[in-house]
Amino acid sequence: MSPTSGPVAFKASCPDCRARFELAAGALRLAIGGSRRATFYSFTCPECGASVRKPAGERIVELLTGGGVSTLRSI
Repeated sequence: MSPTSGPVAFKASCPDCRARFELAAGALRLAIGGSRRATFYSFTCPECGASVRKPAGERIVELLTGGGVSTLRSI
């Protein structure tokens, strides 16, 4: 059995309540824009319900897309 056989979980944290948790790919959204400022991922904090948006560099984009996170591309 390979170590990647289970569902992917991403470690995340909330800047509002400072909670740390793991999220399934379905709980995250990735937006890829035409610039660094327009490329980010977002999720809702499972602890406090805050909407969180964080910048996504190339490595984060690779990890999230490879893990099955839903991606929106803007022109």
